Amino acid sequence: MASPSIKLSSGYEMPQVGFGLWKVGNDVASDIVYNAIKAGYRLFDGACDYGNEVECGKGVARAISEGIVKREDLFITSKLWPVFEDGDKVEPACQRSLSDWGLEYFDLYLIHFPGALKYVDPKVRYPPGWHYDGNNGGLIRSSTPMHVTWAAMESLVEKKMARSIGVSNFQAQLIYDMLRYAKIPPAALQIEHHPYLVQQELLNLAKREGIAVTAYSSFGPASFLEFGFKHAEALVPLMKDDLITKIAEKHGRKPSQVLLRWATQRGLAVIPKTSRAEILAENLECTTFDLSEDEIKSISAKDQGLRFNQPSNYFETQDMWIFG
Repeated sequence: MASPSIKLSSGYEMPQVGFGLWKVGNDVASDIVYNAIKAGYRLFDGACDYGNEVECGKGVARAISEGIVKREDLFITSKLWPVFEDGDKVEPACQRSLSDWGLEYFDLYLIHFPGALKYVDPKVRYPPGWHYDGNNGGLIRSSTPMHVTWAAMESLVEKKMARSIGVSNFQAQLIYDMLRYAKIPPAALQIEHHPYLVQQELLNLAKREGIAVTAYSSFGPASFLEFGFKHAEALVPLMKDDLITKIAEKHGRKPSQVLLRWATQRGLAVIPKTSRAEILAENLECTTFDLSEDEIKSISAKDQGLRFNQPSNYFETQDMWIFG
């Protein structure tokens, strides 16, 4: 089945249900992307930092070569890592990702995190990670301001390397600042979003400014248990939460579908991932039923402001408080 779409301010349509490529292993990425395309997925959310763009591109190339899809049927997203946020490094970074994917353009290219870091030459290390020395001991900030990075992002649109541009993991103050100088306003914002982290005021801002929002980590702590995050381990898994399971049983759906529908029914795009065929279908079908307004409000009320995907959860830092 085809996913509904969201109209971006750039004029392009973005599928509302896509496939996220974070933590998809290099040994399986090509087959997973290929099988997801066969299952009906058209949006694939990747990034330089995921380290699997070459393999994901092979899956796309295989599907195109077999006539399953055409390039224009797909919506491919990639992201600019902080070490490439200096103005003269943006285009080469985008071109590297395009080459890895085997593409001529991205449908959407995002700044992955705010806060430029000192440039790391891809010949030295790629993906470069957070630390300049690669050893958790050299997190060095660049002096490049965001308006310089954004101007370079805008040039990608002018050069037809990206159809739409946007941001990821940005908060309200920086978005408001960007809107003052942007010639091309951000078409999309990607954020961690689940019932434990609703970020309603940020969603209100995005809606007011015409910025489409994509939710990642829709299942909350489940994506972060492998990292040993204590606050993730202490929570009831959302798939087993009494409220979520009760709503799922009422609608004859899976808890995962309820969590995705909670987001999509409120206008967000989602990018879950799985390697299992039956789950591929279930996730893609999350827009085929409706929750009641009371059910949506009750799920939203679980908000605890708990964020998992931030640098200070992965490593000790005194230099990178992105969400401070």
